[in-house]
Amino acid sequence: MAQTERAAAAPAVGGRWLRDVAGVILIVAAGLAGYWLFPDNLALLTRVIAVALLVLSLDLITGYCGVASLGQASLFGAGAYAAGIACVNGVTEPLTLIAIGAVAGAMAGLLMGTIMLRAHGLAQLVLSIAIVQLFHEAANKASAYTGGSDGLAGLMVSPLFGVFEFDLWGRTAYLFGLALLVVVFVALKFIVSSPFGMLCRGIRQDPVRIRAMGSYVFPVLLKMFVISGAVAGTGGALAAISTQVVGLDSVSFELSANALVMLVLGGLGTLYGALVGTVIFMGFEHIVSAINPFHWMTMVGALLIAVVLVAPGGLSGLSERIFQNGKRMKGGRA
Repeated sequence: MAQTERAAAAPAVGGRWLRDVAGVILIVAAGLAGYWLFPDNLALLTRVIAVALLVLSLDLITGYCGVASLGQASLFGAGAYAAGIACVNGVTEPLTLIAIGAVAGAMAGLLMGTIMLRAHGLAQLVLSIAIVQLFHEAANKASAYTGGSDGLAGLMVSPLFGVFEFDLWGRTAYLFGLALLVVVFVALKFIVSSPFGMLCRGIRQDPVRIRAMGSYVFPVLLKMFVISGAVAGTGGALAAISTQVVGLDSVSFELSANALVMLVLGGLGTLYGALVGTVIFMGFEHIVSAINPFHWMTMVGALLIAVVLVAPGGLSGLSERIFQNGKRMKGGRA
């Protein structure tokens, strides 16, 4: 019986890994296609990658742990400001700046998780809003280090590996961001597929049962907050490196709210949904705002309402449902 169960589980595991490999290849292919098709918009595409890292970090705590947050930009901003301040003070190597941003984001995630996990439900959401507002005000008041409302400008980043300069066209920044996104995505896929990731899903579904099994919920969620902070901080550092300026918009409530909207649009708890939602939201926003700069938010709102009504599980959930229905139909014909 045990051998039968193992034999049945092996194809499912193999199929999942094949699908993940295909997904990574598709991300790389889409990224390279963007490089060749939109050479004049690489700065925007790099911004999309940075925000995608933010939305991926939100998916870790919301989609996999069930902790809703409207303060994720505080982690993104922590990484951006840490990288920016380090760059102004003489640390200009890009990979070092990314590491500094990730560490700063992880520390901010540790602080944020320690505070938010003391509450439950709606209180957590309110705490997340308070945290991002406090981070925003702290960045504004510490103008000697952050530039305040004027922002932290004049970041001069060294060439990547001493060879590839960050030019005005954004080619190096975009390819660097794409490589960073792929590495982070693969690492997160391993994390969410591990026993730790399965435990986080169990906590999202039934924390009482997880406690009854003898596991401690708080340390597990706090660890995921730290990982989430590192990912968001990486996105913030990438944004600082690519734009060479850090402003208060990096730690704004609006950015946090948009990140949650992108995640809901793409679908929670898949990682792919975070990428799909970010690309569609920011692409639609860019196109519609150029067509109608006065009423583009109305069109974005209409898109979100339509997606929520047609696909409550997000666009990734809709595609998964279509795929499953197609398999059932083929099975029925056979």
